[in-house]
Amino acid sequence: MPSNTAPSVSVALCTHNGERFVGRQVESILAQRPPITELVVSDDASSDRTVELVEEVVRRSGQDVRLRILRNETPLGVVANFEQALSACTERYIALSDQDDIWHPERLARILALFEADERVMLVHTDARLIDANAAPLGATLFDALEISPQTIAVENEGDALGLLLRRNLVTGATAVLTKDLVEAARPFPPEWVHDEWLAVCAATTRSLRCLPSVSIDYRQHGGNQIGVARPTLGYKLRRMLEPGRQRQQRLAAQFARLAERSGDISGLGAEDRKRIAAKARFEETRAGFPRRRLKRIVPVLRLAATGGYSRFASQGRRDVARDLLRAD
Repeated sequence: MPSNTAPSVSVALCTHNGERFVGRQVESILAQRPPITELVVSDDASSDRTVELVEEVVRRSGQDVRLRILRNETPLGVVANFEQALSACTERYIALSDQDDIWHPERLARILALFEADERVMLVHTDARLIDANAAPLGATLFDALEISPQTIAVENEGDALGLLLRRNLVTGATAVLTKDLVEAARPFPPEWVHDEWLAVCAATTRSLRCLPSVSIDYRQHGGNQIGVARPTLGYKLRRMLEPGRQRQQRLAAQFARLAERSGDISGLGAEDRKRIAAKARFEETRAGFPRRRLKRIVPVLRLAATGGYSRFASQGRRDVARDLLRAD
């Protein structure tokens, strides 16, 4: 049911040597309406003025915001740093934040309306406008770059989000807002998964994942991103098809083996969904075990394709059949 009071929001901002951009990002966070309640900054051993700049911007704003600074003397890495920041947040809703983006002014209001309209929702993500280091638009959005179609969004919002995520990730953490309950259900974050992918799949298992198909942030691409995106040009797709793939497949196999292992602990997850997760884990384990030599790979790849595994579980379907046949190892 809709609430009569403004929702309380924490922001989990992870930083590392981000003094070039972090001030502008914090300004955009503090410009939100409704205003945020808490800003948790988890700094991963910065050697510049990142933390001091955050403190200066918050102090200059004059806003009544609880500021918590967590300083890691030894770097934790992206996933562990975000888990630390999220765990320290205390409000009902938590917005993830990178250090180098810019939030649009109405961002939180539009996203929070989805939570308030449906109490089942635990994670909302959005599209983003891609910008360069100087904040100039690159002429594309995040969903353009990731080839996320309106049809895919409709399935996510009205149908089978888990089935989509068993094929590919759709959620970019910099655009996401989630509930404290989801964080607690998802912890501990498994080392095989990136934090936003893990949170998304946990939300999908409980039918609580939603997409707001509009731009809510400027997503900066500057060459130093720890996680970025590339536009899906023909040349890019060809390079991806031929590049070494064994490590990627081993990573996917480990991810979904861990999800299958944890699926028994997910309250409300049905038997059929557990079977699908287990089948996905077997599919990726099979792909990770393909022979290194291309000629020896032909029969097992075509055998796996005949089972329908690629159509159910591969992000590009037939294109992934070709990729497994042609990739280097």
